[in-house]
Amino acid sequence: MPTLLDFRRRIRSVKSSQQITRAMKFVAAARLRRAQEAAVAARPYAKELARLLRSIMSRIQDVHHPLMAQREEKNVLAIVLSGERGLAGAFNANILRKANDFFRANSAKKIVTIPVGKKGRDSFKKAGFTFAGEYINALARVEFKTAKEIATLATELYAKGEIDAVYIIFSEFKSVMTAILAVDKLLPIEKLEEVPGAKTDSHSAGEHSEKKQGEPDSAQIDYIYEQPPEHLLGKLLPKYIETQVLHAMLESSAAEYAARMTAMEAATKNAGEVIDALTMHMNKVRQAAITTEIIEIVSGANYGK
Repeated sequence: MPTLLDFRRRIRSVKSSQQITRAMKFVAAARLRRAQEAAVAARPYAKELARLLRSIMSRIQDVHHPLMAQREEKNVLAIVLSGERGLAGAFNANILRKANDFFRANSAKKIVTIPVGKKGRDSFKKAGFTFAGEYINALARVEFKTAKEIATLATELYAKGEIDAVYIIFSEFKSVMTAILAVDKLLPIEKLEEVPGAKTDSHSAGEHSEKKQGEPDSAQIDYIYEQPPEHLLGKLLPKYIETQVLHAMLESSAAEYAARMTAMEAATKNAGEVIDALTMHMNKVRQAAITTEIIEIVSGANYGK
């Protein structure tokens, strides 16, 4: 049976773990605030870029661009955004499960991956997937140059004909308690349509946009272009892919910090419950020991009489 010293040691150990989880919760909360602000700030830019592309495409009779070339999907590139570390609840398990579901659905095709995040890299390496590239510690602090590098690699592989489609798998941040697992098709770029009351351009805008009463379609807005629409389209389509990748990275980073903050909050609460239970059990054991000693003293005194 555990002694009082064993209980005290166990309680000190749990209290130390509780202090660590509480500190990790506060760190994740501070980083979540910055990541959430960055994700929300990027959404209007992505929305306006998609609107500008719709306007340009509407002014071109036959849209031809290497990034819009339709081919039979035999070779598929999957960009998977996972976490860098654990202690984030089911965040990494969910995104890897979503990726594996995508791989099984496309098992007849050749799959090439670009893992972004250590957890995804380690998992796919064990599974024997072919990497077109890998990016570690890219989501701890999201930078545009990393998103541009990933987008450039994907567009170059697609333009050369080495792959026939590009998908990105990530967690879209909605709230601290909610994240949506998303699979977006990046390439080929299909003609962007604006549907009233529907989500704009897959997850590019990152929010639902409903056309207001009397609001003109973005394709009908009379923009004045100094350069030919074909030339602008060639410049904006790569920017559109870069924006899509950056938006996914920002959303995934915010979702990871939210999951870690929630997990650490639950761990801190559970540690408190364990401490209360151990303290109560220790008090019962101590009370039983005291009672036993009193009985022995009284019995000894009575026996002496």
